[in-house]
Amino acid sequence: MTVLPDDGLSLAAEFPDATYEQWQHLVSGVLRKSGKEVSSSAAEDALSTALEDGLRARPLYTARDDAPPTGLPGFAPFVRGGRAEGNSVGGWDVRQRHTAADPAAVLADLENGVTSLWLTVGSSGMPVSALPGALDGVYLDLAPIVLDAGAEADAAARELLRLYEESGIAPDAARGNLGADPLGHEARTELRYDGAPVTELAALCAGQYPGLRALTVDALPYHEAGGSAAQELGCALATGVAYLRELTEAGLGTQQALSQLEFRFAATADQFLTVAKLRAARRLWARVAEVCGASQAGAQVQHAVTSPVMMTRRDPWVNMLRTTVATLAAGVGGADAVTVLPFDSAIGVPDGFARRIARNTSTILIEESHLSRVIDPAGGSWYVERLTDELAHAAWEFFRTIEREGGQAAALRSGLVRERLAETWAARSVRLAARREPVTGVSEFPYLGEKPVERVPVAAPPSGGLPRVRRDEAFEALRARSDSHLAATGGRPRVYLAALGPATAHTARLTFAANLFQAGGIEAVTDGTFEESGAQEVCLCSSDTVYEEQAEATAGTLRAAGARHVFLAGRPGTYPGVDTYVFAGCDAVAALSATLDRMGVS
Repeated sequence: MTVLPDDGLSLAAEFPDATYEQWQHLVSGVLRKSGKEVSSSAAEDALSTALEDGLRARPLYTARDDAPPTGLPGFAPFVRGGRAEGNSVGGWDVRQRHTAADPAAVLADLENGVTSLWLTVGSSGMPVSALPGALDGVYLDLAPIVLDAGAEADAAARELLRLYEESGIAPDAARGNLGADPLGHEARTELRYDGAPVTELAALCAGQYPGLRALTVDALPYHEAGGSAAQELGCALATGVAYLRELTEAGLGTQQALSQLEFRFAATADQFLTVAKLRAARRLWARVAEVCGASQAGAQVQHAVTSPVMMTRRDPWVNMLRTTVATLAAGVGGADAVTVLPFDSAIGVPDGFARRIARNTSTILIEESHLSRVIDPAGGSWYVERLTDELAHAAWEFFRTIEREGGQAAALRSGLVRERLAETWAARSVRLAARREPVTGVSEFPYLGEKPVERVPVAAPPSGGLPRVRRDEAFEALRARSDSHLAATGGRPRVYLAALGPATAHTARLTFAANLFQAGGIEAVTDGTFEESGAQEVCLCSSDTVYEEQAEATAGTLRAAGARHVFLAGRPGTYPGVDTYVFAGCDAVAALSATLDRMGVS
């Protein structure tokens, strides 16, 4: 290790320090060369990226971007972690989800890296009576069990407690979560169930089972309905506060009530936003605990699940990349437990290979990348600290909005939560449709010739409440229309790409157009002539200079040859004979849907 002199690193001592204003001036000069006239003070805004919740990611963060003190790991406000040792000892809890009573699959997971089980019980999973079979051969004193049983939470919890007793497991050796979440179930289904048994379970766990928690604050319903990070946090916070009120009114002490809650959040492929979200969630919950007079009991236990919204059904292999980034972000963000959804989970029941890849994602990050050995590795980053602070403020404002409505239950029943989430998803859908938020393998770089991945269908998830959305849904609908046409006619709808001028002039827009049309399930034909292509619509592809010279004449020639619709790949112009312009940032879904309509593809 190099030892620095007492006066610091002296290599640059004779050079003056660059100022923030100098940087702004240089940036404005670069922008000016690209045709953007902005002042030095506005240069930074021109390079900023808009995020949801009114947040912006700026191009440069410095010591000027201060944030409130984050404390130390294991101490309030717990931004840097709920435990002093973080996950440095053995890594985070690798939690695998199971929806079917398959003891062989359960044991295969536990024998190969999984450290806890998340079991879906009830109408969308295994029946309560199947719990003993699903856990046959499992050492219940070693493997924590987390239940997700919806309205059957009490029955499932009692069955699990009976198994502990029959297996001779000491009450203080039981680990996991009974998974009761009345408000989460109502968000999913609009159905309510009696909360009295839940408070009884909480009192039982607080008194006899120190390693068990009774309730889960599941924020996935709000994430899966299209909510932003701040809305997800705000709903989770409001739900947690509602449960605290119910538990303390039932006779539990504040610290006992706090000890009965575990929070579940989505981890997305937006790495830094996920890191900031988990850190902000701990800070927010610490504030709630502080107001309740139990500051040191405010360490939030977090279960991160890779986002179902980002999982695609087309080219599902790319899901492995998405879940890897999301798992990394969850680990860096300090999640106590992480569930990696198998890459084929959006298609049906995951097979053994998909489950192995899922559990190995965490194993590689923990054992080979040593990601958990550093506690809060993102801490101290000016960007992460500022983003954490801004996200916490945005989430707190949404939480206050819910509280003014009367709390989470009232906000769900009045439609406030549904309306706010729908507004957020509508805005995001515009970006997805314009491919401003690209989905690799779906809206970008699709492969029409891919062999479909087939899986056994899964049981229908709980429904009737908030919707479940996916990033790929608009393009998936277009591809499904194309698939139906292929099955009915033996061929996909086609468009002919007419390349004008030399390769240097047309290659970029030819590639763009091919990607665009294939995202809608439309085969892009580049070989031969228009007459030989079998297509009825054509897209001109070249540079603006070539368009000026050849677009009008070529469009006329193609129309004479039978072209019913002429596209041009490029910014809208006034070329005679051109019907539609397609360009980066255009509404691709609308353009492709209209194209399929004209082609009679239903």
